[in-house]
Order: sequence, then structure tokens, then C-alpha cells
Amino acid sequence: MKPFHGSSLLSQSTEHLIDLAIAEDIGSGDITTDHLPDPAAKGRGEIIAKESIVIAGLDIAKRTFEKFEPDIGFVSRFQDGDNIQSGDVIAGITASLRTLLIGERTALNFLQRLSGIATNVSGYVKELGNAKARLVDTRKTVPGWRVLDKYAVRVGGAYNHRMGLYDGVLIKDNHIEAFGGIPKAVEYIRKQVSHLIKIEIETSDLNEVGQALEAGADVIMLDNMEIEDIRSAVDLINGKAVVEVSGRVCKGNLKRLAETGVDIISVGALIHAASFVDISMRITSALSQK
Repeated sequence: MKPFHGSSLLSQSTEHLIDLAIAEDIGSGDITTDHLPDPAAKGRGEIIAKESIVIAGLDIAKRTFEKFEPDIGFVSRFQDGDNIQSGDVIAGITASLRTLLIGERTALNFLQRLSGIATNVSGYVKELGNAKARLVDTRKTVPGWRVLDKYAVRVGGAYNHRMGLYDGVLIKDNHIEAFGGIPKAVEYIRKQVSHLIKIEIETSDLNEVGQALEAGADVIMLDNMEIEDIRSAVDLINGKAVVEVSGRVCKGNLKRLAETGVDIISVGALIHAASFVDISMRITSALSQK
């Protein structure tokens, strides 16, 4: 797994997200579990993979159960980024029956989504092979899930683009229109931001590539261009800027795009096209109180 340079995984925003997920599930109470003869009785649960996956979100799952019972036992022989086979026991949890039953769905929702992204990303990474181009995500994330979604991308073996609007200049088509053109946009931004901040320009044709290059852009994004135009743009830029390609990227054309000589391939589908993977939990024993 590549290092994650965003906010701490168990950040304040993530804690709030877990709390929100628990609250929307429990509401006024679990009317099934609340009527068990002894919901405080101890039990053991196992989280089980029902298909081959790349696991992500173990700490989030553990933290979800800890919201109900801080001193649970949570043991796993795996860590995020490991390949897990169908039938493998991902983790064992020892806690009250109440904690196991109420926390199950919320914990699994986090695990299934994050592992789904990591598994999806790993397929793209394998398809790209040893190409020098770096595979990155986009800001197409579920609202509120930005840190977790992008964490799962790293777990799957790819990289992150911007975390948000605050950590990088990217002048897109609507910005260009609002500023009155690429030269004016770059000139104005250069005067306002630190010399340490790089400027990226989104371009849609070779004319705009030339303008971005002349304006001194540090990174030039080739958006929704045909392969031949991408090759021409790479030749035109000739190492004077980092080249990113975006739009209409799928597994089937990853290698062709990489062969053009681009430096970065950004793919929104790493996150937004990922599906939940199949993970379940079963209670294997109800331990009598001592």
C-alpha cells in the first residue's frame, strides 16, 4: 500500500461520518436486539470474505464497534492492502451480543465500500503494468467520504490527485472562460499564489496546449482528446511541463494512453464506478457471562 498523505484516516471528519452512519441506522433504538434475553452477554463474531478482494477499512470497522463498546477484542491477521480470498476470515471480534448485532451492518458498509474501491483500483493498476505513467483519482467522491474514498485508492495501489480545491491550482474550462483566456488566467494566478504552488491548466485541443505551454503552466491536462492528438501534444510539450490525460479513460485504453508518453492518467471511475464487495459477518458463539 502506498503511503497516505491526506488527513489522518481516523480524523474528526471520519469520526463524524461513523457517528452519522450509526445514528441513521439505529434511530430511536434497535427494536430487535433490545429484546434479546441478555444483550450484554458476550459473543464472538467473524467477518468473512465471500469473494476475492483487496481489503481496506479494517481500522474503520474496528472503530465502528468501539463506538458501542470501547474495549472490544478485534483481531485480524490481515492489514489494509492485502489480497484476501473467498472464504477467508478477515477479522474476529469479541464483544457483547448487543455490540456485535447493532454494529454489524454499519461496519460492513464501510468495509464493503472501501474494499470495493481498493479492489477496483487494483484491477486498473494491474492493467497498467510497469508503465511509467502514474494512475490517479479525481474529486468525484461521495460527499463526506473524500478522505476514506481517496485512502482506498492508495490501498489499491494508485495515487491521489487533489484532496480538494484548497491544495492545488487547476484552471479548468469554466475558469478559463471566467478569467478571459488561458494567458490571463495563468498571469493572474501567478501574481496571487506562492511561488511554491504549481499551476495546472485543462486543455481540450492543441491550440490550448500551445497557449498553456507559452503561459508557463507546470502541468497541462489533456481533456477528452483523441489518441493521435495526445501524442501530438506530448511531442509539443516535449518535457516542458508534466502531462496529464483525463476523460474517457477505461481499462481497455490504459496501455495505449500510457504508450503516448503522458506522465499522469486520471480516472474518476477508480472511485465512482466501484461496487460494494461481498463481505459478511456471522456470530460463531454466544459466550455465557462469568
